[in-house]
Amino acid sequence: MTTSKPDAATVVPASGDLPTRAADRIDPDAVLDLASRLVRLRTVHDRPDSPVEQPAADLLAEVMASYGWDVTVTDMASGRPNVVAVIGGSAAGRTLMFEGHTDVVTEGDSAAWSFDPYAGDIVDGFLRGRGAADMKGGLAAMIHAARAVEQAGFAGRLIVAALADEEGMMAGAKAFAASDLARSGVDGVIVCEPEAGEICTVAKGALRIAIDYIGVMAHGAMPRMGRNPIPALGPLLVGLAELERQLQHSVGPHPELGEFYVTPTIVAAGGTEQLNVIPAVATLRLDVRTVPATPHAPLLLLLERLAREIADEAGLGCRFDVIDDRAPVETPKDAAVVLALAAAHREIVGAEPVFGGVPGTTDGTILNRDAGLQTVVYGPGGKWIAHQADEMCDAADIATAARVYAEAAERFFAGRW
Repeated sequence: MTTSKPDAATVVPASGDLPTRAADRIDPDAVLDLASRLVRLRTVHDRPDSPVEQPAADLLAEVMASYGWDVTVTDMASGRPNVVAVIGGSAAGRTLMFEGHTDVVTEGDSAAWSFDPYAGDIVDGFLRGRGAADMKGGLAAMIHAARAVEQAGFAGRLIVAALADEEGMMAGAKAFAASDLARSGVDGVIVCEPEAGEICTVAKGALRIAIDYIGVMAHGAMPRMGRNPIPALGPLLVGLAELERQLQHSVGPHPELGEFYVTPTIVAAGGTEQLNVIPAVATLRLDVRTVPATPHAPLLLLLERLAREIADEAGLGCRFDVIDDRAPVETPKDAAVVLALAAAHREIVGAEPVFGGVPGTTDGTILNRDAGLQTVVYGPGGKWIAHQADEMCDAADIATAARVYAEAAERFFAGRW
């Protein structure tokens, strides 16, 4: 679906008493109002029939269209749309993209929160609720930044993308990366995730791996009649921990990303309703977080060899599947989008930027992997508060991020850093 309201009257000219710099056009109250409205929407993928991002997508599409932007809404699945706006400048030039995601993780046990998980209110200077940091504050900031840049006037093209499913398999980013728009010449992407104001040019890679050990089902009283796959998970887990230790020792910590990790996240076999049955299958799922010194191809060979050797010793079958493979991101610090962002941070914040790394992966990982786009991650909110109870974000940081984004865009388009 495409929504377009090309009303030239909605674009305020940079004249008269209006500020000429885009950053000075940011209205902090308007930014925080949009962020609050987004946080109040529960955009969680926790059941198959839930609309997930749809309420946030509808709100953002309405806001974008009210500005006269060319807005496209594309469903990844039912209730899971990407919302993308394209804003053309006064002349040809570079293309910059602001990117964020509209889904959030579940609030978990509401009793663990000291306030409503979807309060969306501002108390003691903090926006409170699931998604305040990760990343509806960043979404609101980037949209108002784009609006300010448009009003101030620029030469180039600005893409504003609010994508679906970042907290899952990043289907929204994968779909965008495969689109004609992604391949039409995007010169830089600012991913507006919470990084405590650090400029993150590097991000960890991720491997999601499924290992299934296949035995033979039998009665628990007759174990010799079957082949139990569960005990083999023990030496596999020990072996994985040792492999992690050896690789950590071999490559050392990355200065901005820290250590390489192999983390078991799911162990499953049998069912509580049948305690007297030896299951045929035992399952292990791994979340592997890599640094540039741990290339994925040889690492996968090591992991699969270990899994199969232990299965062979136990007389079991083995299925080893790579669910997803996301390489680390290393954007040069002298890339135009990074230089413009760093200069904007200096100008707006009044301090030298801190360069850091993304401990997980973002949609930028997919945009880099699948479309070759240069991405940098920068946004309001602490990088360690995401997915926790009592999530909140400093309201002043959200407004500041909007000003930094606007300044970065102007500098990027003008080649001024």
